[in-house]
Amino acid sequence: MRILTIGALIATLASPMSAQRGNAPPQNDPIQTLVSQLQLEKYKATIKGLTQFGDRRAGSDRNRAAIDWIEAQLKSYGCTNTERLKYEYPLQIQRGAGAGGARVRGIRARTGVNNDPSAQPDARLRELNSGPAPNGPREEVYCTKIGTTHPEEMYIVSAHMDGIGYGEAANDDGSGTAIVMELARILHGPGVQTERSIRFILWNNEESGLEGSRAYAAQRRDLQGKEDPTGSGRYPEPKWLGVIQHDMMMFDHGMPRADGTVSKDQRPEADVNVEFQSNSAFAAQSQTLAWALEAANVTYATDYPVAVGAHMQSTDSVSFQEHVAAVSVRENERGSQIGAGWDPHWHQPTDVFATFSDADFRLGLNAAQTTLGALGKLAGVKIGN
Repeated sequence: MRILTIGALIATLASPMSAQRGNAPPQNDPIQTLVSQLQLEKYKATIKGLTQFGDRRAGSDRNRAAIDWIEAQLKSYGCTNTERLKYEYPLQIQRGAGAGGARVRGIRARTGVNNDPSAQPDARLRELNSGPAPNGPREEVYCTKIGTTHPEEMYIVSAHMDGIGYGEAANDDGSGTAIVMELARILHGPGVQTERSIRFILWNNEESGLEGSRAYAAQRRDLQGKEDPTGSGRYPEPKWLGVIQHDMMMFDHGMPRADGTVSKDQRPEADVNVEFQSNSAFAAQSQTLAWALEAANVTYATDYPVAVGAHMQSTDSVSFQEHVAAVSVRENERGSQIGAGWDPHWHQPTDVFATFSDADFRLGLNAAQTTLGALGKLAGVKIGN
């Protein structure tokens, strides 16, 4: 597995004891230069741009309009080699075994999906989200930063752009989609090069069962590392080195109270959760990738630490966990926290831009700093003239 043979790079980066929080990056560090270009207002503006399409429910006109907008934004950043993967929903492929869940402790609040358009009090948003979402053809967009030394190898950086609940899907998953888009923007800046390729993917149909990422894995798994045409130096599907998925990045307000309500304020212990799946085929490699993100967070994130967990589930990186190192980056642990009601806006009409504070948005920005820091090391970033 290539992720373990790239050399001392990952071994050094991934050690949980490799650094202490607040360690300064080395002088003239190109990674720090790029991380410093992540700005709170720009991150917020990208999320706000996504919310103009409402909840972006897969199969709807608003979903298709959002895909067009995302593609146009990627091209404007310089990520011009955009492509679209096409598939049919429902997806007719075999699903892998489900991941084991974490034990839930403490108070649980009820969770669910709002399927009632009238529960949205904003008339404009009710109208925007009123269109149908029939079964049939689906698309999702991606683009690639081509590696200068190893174009045949790549890291996948991803989020799902579809949502549900008749809100704006600002957090689930506008917050993750904006991270991927912001990283694509910065890594396509003037003079920025990476030794290995990076693919930026915005999945569709996550909310209906990870169909978009499953379709991608099924269609493109066997194409990895194959030069086409031979001798061209072009690799339509570089070999997968790792998948870093971003899904719900902003709301960490703590455990529900006894009455089921959650604090309006961010909790003092807020952190970025990086999870791998301990019973997957690539658990060891995935754990190594998770610690690489934790080490990058120590050096490059400004406000919030990373907590590494072993119960990744119900997100698009699951579609890859039997094939390559795969992790998810989240606001909370998926099983024991999000699934226990720690985010009352999950799949609800209240998942709108106005719900979230600057502290919430800053948590998402720190996740972007973390991933960009790790990618800078793993993919070998350089800044030339």
